Amino acid sequence: MNKELINRLIEEAKEIASRNFCCTHSNFTVGAALLTNEGKIYKGFNIENDGIQSICAERVAFAKALSEDNQKFTCIAVVGKKLTAKEFKKTLPCGYCRQFMSEYVDKDFIIYTYDDIENKLYTYSLNELLPESFNL
Repeated sequence: MNKELINRLIEEAKEIASRNFCCTHSNFTVGAALLTNEGKIYKGFNIENDGIQSICAERVAFAKALSEDNQKFTCIAVVGKKLTAKEFKKTLPCGYCRQFMSEYVDKDFIIYTYDDIENKLYTYSLNELLPESFNL
């Protein structure tokens, strides 16, 4: 994956997270930019509610892509920050999102995150973050 495309995904994730108006419970905004094999980018932010289950940015991006019949994915960029903070920090998908993603991608699927304070890009495979996923 070329660095320019990775940077674009990080910036797309930051942009959607910065527009988030649905994270009033945690005041922590997360943005995700999911890249399909065809080069299309689907973005999502976390949507919180008073109910039992909110939805994470990663699953929003996947749901948008899947609902448009896109089923082959290259990678995802995930960033997060407190609403009052200027800098994004290293943010990784929760366990629920990791398991969810494992249904639609292979173990080599790449997850990127970026930390503005450290000025550092982090790269993980899904297998690193979910080494023994649940499979029927």
